[in-house]
Amino acid sequence: MEQVKATSIFLEEEVEHELRSTVDVVKEQLKSVMLPEGSLRIEMWQTPFYDIKSLQNLPSSYDEFMKLQLPITTPIQLLKLPAAEMELDWGPLPSYDDIKEFMGMNAKKLKKNWSQIKETSVETGLQRRELMTSHRSEMSSSSKDMKASIVDQSVFVTQKGNVVGGGTNNVLNALAAYLRYLEGTARDDWQEVHEKVRAAETRDGASFTGLFSAALCLGIISRRRVHFEATKYEKERNAGFLSPFGYSAATIAAAVDAVCSMEWYWLMALRSQVNSHGMHSRRIWRWNGYLIEYTVAGEEGPAVLLVHGFGAFWEHYRDNIHVIAGAGNQVWAITLLGFGRSEKPNIIYSELLWAELLRDFIVDVVGEPVHLVGNSIGGYLTAIVARSWSTLISSVVLINSAGNIIPGYKSVPLSKDRQTSGASWLGSRLLLFYLRLRIKDLVDQYYPTRMKRVDDKLINEMIRASYDPGVPLVLESIFSFNLSIPLNYLLEDVKEKVLIIQGMKDPLSDSSSKVAMLKEHCDGVIIRELNAGHCPQDEVPEQVNPIICEWILRMESKILADCPL
Repeated sequence: MEQVKATSIFLEEEVEHELRSTVDVVKEQLKSVMLPEGSLRIEMWQTPFYDIKSLQNLPSSYDEFMKLQLPITTPIQLLKLPAAEMELDWGPLPSYDDIKEFMGMNAKKLKKNWSQIKETSVETGLQRRELMTSHRSEMSSSSKDMKASIVDQSVFVTQKGNVVGGGTNNVLNALAAYLRYLEGTARDDWQEVHEKVRAAETRDGASFTGLFSAALCLGIISRRRVHFEATKYEKERNAGFLSPFGYSAATIAAAVDAVCSMEWYWLMALRSQVNSHGMHSRRIWRWNGYLIEYTVAGEEGPAVLLVHGFGAFWEHYRDNIHVIAGAGNQVWAITLLGFGRSEKPNIIYSELLWAELLRDFIVDVVGEPVHLVGNSIGGYLTAIVARSWSTLISSVVLINSAGNIIPGYKSVPLSKDRQTSGASWLGSRLLLFYLRLRIKDLVDQYYPTRMKRVDDKLINEMIRASYDPGVPLVLESIFSFNLSIPLNYLLEDVKEKVLIIQGMKDPLSDSSSKVAMLKEHCDGVIIRELNAGHCPQDEVPEQVNPIICEWILRMESKILADCPL
């Protein structure tokens, strides 16, 4: 800085918690740097998509936001920075080994040698022997297919050859091929893109996210540049006009819808950092390029991760987080992909996808084994994590968990790719319409002993989230869920570490029968019955909190006894 006589440092505006924390550290360090030109300024650099004057007054509802009809900015041309007019000693470029060593010194997850855990799919974790064999054969056949389709100067850069990468011109070339998919082409590089589009189109428009989300996340190309190129091509097809009836090509619509959706969730995430009020902090973690919201409370102690049910969000543990943290624990609560204020991309949602998200959150964010607490479908997800990656689990707490008990269950069928259908498309939209009309009455049924807990704050957030872009796609997953693997099989390896909290007035299941089956077929599992409905943690938190805190204390004592210093 002294050599070049810098007066400002430009940083791109970020929303992820770790990146923002790094910026805060840099700002703090710069306070001690004194230069003749004065103190260094931190300038936050943005490339706005919409022309927004202030985030403070940004509507939290996508429906209200779209009514503003904010103009979309035009991308600027790349600028060439002037060369430094002096000889500078830039120092040596760090090697890959240097970076690995640095990461090892600063990340708990690498100290614990967890890097390979993320490479183990949930299918492999559930059924190791059969899947190892089939996985090798699939990899062999897929690698042959890849070799047969590789072209010179391919725009695909990953090992699987299914993600666009390289420089900006490379990505723009691939985008041009994507937008012109319906035209066909004789160019080898564009034909390669078209082949990948067909393979990635698991549902209408899903191919854009699959192929280009990495390039967008890395900043190789901006969201507004994608929007600009897509609308420019649309005008070329329509004599200089945009059609008032929607985009004339499916790939154009997919690209525009995807970047507008990404921008909305990015704005919401940034707004949550600017307006960080309230009892709980809002943090952002990026998973596979998608923005995930979570919160954390407590500075030290055993790690606890709270997982909500279908249609909910981390605030469903609003009166549990700080009480559990106050008992000497560090508590995380996450909003799963597709719910609350987390992103809702155009992908196929499944219980396996969410289980792998939880796995990566534990490895990347928490960095140590957790006491995993899950309600409803969140309980089923925690059971999958416990079966697939038991080393990540200190204990499991299931609160009115989804899933059945099947005596004598031994094998897991190989999971097949989930595909959407016309029936699921229609069903999800009818269901969404029904939920918006009846959400208060439906949630009241889940709180039979204390309906006053179903307050405006809870209902308003559910309704707000229902208008987010991508919600119908998430609801389609209801029609393809596979909960056939029973709880007794999933908990087999950790049953001595399992606490089940069951609201006996649950309208979604016969609690008495389920408890009886658990007692008969899950030896070692501890069961606590409560006079509550489907969501006891929110309906009767004053009863659930001491149960969870006492359980964690008991399990931690057992861990210490088994592993003396």
